[in-house]
Amino acid sequence: FATIKPNHGMAYVKIPCIDVEFKTQCMPRTGFCLNHMRFVPVDLMDVAGLVPGASEGKGLGNQFLSDLSQADCFIQVVDSSGGTTIEGKPCEPGTHDPCEDITFLENELDLWYLGILNKVWRTFARTLSVTKEAGGFERGVAKQFSGLKIDENMVKDVMRKTGLDSSKAPTWKEEELLKFARALRILSKPMVIAANKCDFKESIENIKKMK
Repeated sequence: FATIKPNHGMAYVKIPCIDVEFKTQCMPRTGFCLNHMRFVPVDLMDVAGLVPGASEGKGLGNQFLSDLSQADCFIQVVDSSGGTTIEGKPCEPGTHDPCEDITFLENELDLWYLGILNKVWRTFARTLSVTKEAGGFERGVAKQFSGLKIDENMVKDVMRKTGLDSSKAPTWKEEELLKFARALRILSKPMVIAANKCDFKESIENIKKMK
């Protein structure tokens, strides 16, 4: 919550390199290879914690959500001791449920996606019902979410996983729109939960709950 502008940093993911099978030393274009272990560079961007209502522009919500748009995945850092409130204020460890932090962030992200969808939904749904063009739904959604690195194949995958019928999209209600937006968010922005302060005694049960 002390962050205003995103902080950028480079980290590396270490994976076994295939060069060992070719009995040679790899010289990668990016990152480096050491003793047949490839260090793959990853660009990390640290943004401030969101507050409830961020999807409606509360706090610096609009700016932070914009910062998140180009990410391939999220790492949510959570105070597993329960010593920080949902607004980011310090409290007695064990008095706050960190599961609420996870749920609230997921909800804000879902509402962010839903808001992007709702901006054009009426016009888009009307066009769909008139033209009934094959693949029109996937193309239209991918175009609307192109700023979040979403393509037609992702939209098709979401349709398969949710069981929603794109031919009935013009008649979808808010519940179905949110279901679609949530599934699209989960697929396009997978999330890892990082449990901070896990050495506190209060964290033991909290981590079990978070899992």
